[in-house]
Amino acid sequence: MDSSPAIKLLLTDVDGTLVTSDKRLTDRALASVERLRSAGVGLAIISGRPPRGMAMLNGPLALATPVIAFNGGMFVTPDLAEVLEQRCLPVTVAEEVVTALASAGLDVWVYRGSDWFIRRRDAPHVTREEQTVQFAPIVIDDLGGALEGAVKIVGVSDDLALVARCEGELRQRFGAQVSAARSQPYYLDVTHPDANKAAALRWLSRTLGVPLSQVACIGDMPNDVLMFGLAGLSIAMGNASPDVQRCARHVTSSNDEEGFACAVDRFVLGARADASPRQGQRQQT
Repeated sequence: MDSSPAIKLLLTDVDGTLVTSDKRLTDRALASVERLRSAGVGLAIISGRPPRGMAMLNGPLALATPVIAFNGGMFVTPDLAEVLEQRCLPVTVAEEVVTALASAGLDVWVYRGSDWFIRRRDAPHVTREEQTVQFAPIVIDDLGGALEGAVKIVGVSDDLALVARCEGELRQRFGAQVSAARSQPYYLDVTHPDANKAAALRWLSRTLGVPLSQVACIGDMPNDVLMFGLAGLSIAMGNASPDVQRCARHVTSSNDEEGFACAVDRFVLGARADASPRQGQRQQT
C-alpha cells in the first residue's frame, strides 16, 4: 500500500510551462486547474516576470495563493494589490552586476517595484517582452538611477553560449551575494541570493502550512531545478533541456503539447508523490 502523502499544492512556472510559446493559457490547461481545485489541490505560480506581468493570468486562474514574482524576489497578494515581502539587491552589488553584464556584451534590464527600465528601445527581446508582460518599459540613459530598490537585473543576448558562460562567471565572481540563473536561454536573471525558486518554495510551504513533501512543482529552465530538489513531486516539461529533465522525477510533454495539463492529470491527480525525491528517476507522459 502506498503511504506517500497526497499532493496538496502545485507550484508552477509560467513561461515555457503553464503557457504556450505564444503565451496562451489553453482551455485544456484551465480545465486542469479546475480539476485541481475540485480535488482540493491548491495552485500557485512563480515566474521571473514582474507582478504586473502576471495580471492577465489572475482572472482566468482565480488564484487564492500568493503570486511569486522575480523568481522569488517579490511575493504579492493574489489580486496583486499588496506586496507581502520583497528581496532587493544591495545597490553596490547591483552596480557591479550591471557593469559586469554590460562589459560582457549583454544588454541590461532593471526591474524595480512595478517598473521595468532599459537603455535601448530597439534592444533584443524588448518588443517580445513588452507583449508578454503587457506593459511598456521606461527608457533611461543611465541605469544607475534605477538600482535603489532593484529586485531583478537581467542580462539579455541572442548569443546563448555567452549567456550561459556569463551565468557561471557571475556565480563565481559574486558567490553568495546574488542568485544568477537563466530563466530563458537568452535571459540571465540576477536577484538577491534568497530570491530563487528553492527559497520561494520554502516560503510558500511555510506561509500556507503545506509540507514540502505535499508540494508538486513543474518547470522547464535551469532556475526551476532548485525547487525540483525540495518538492515531494517534481516534473520537467518536454521542452526542457536534457540537463533539466534529469533533475526531475517525471517528464511531461512540451508546453505546446498541453504538457501542463498532462502533468496535472497523470502525475499530480493520477498518482501519489514519493516523499523523498530522487534525481534521475523519470517517467515520460
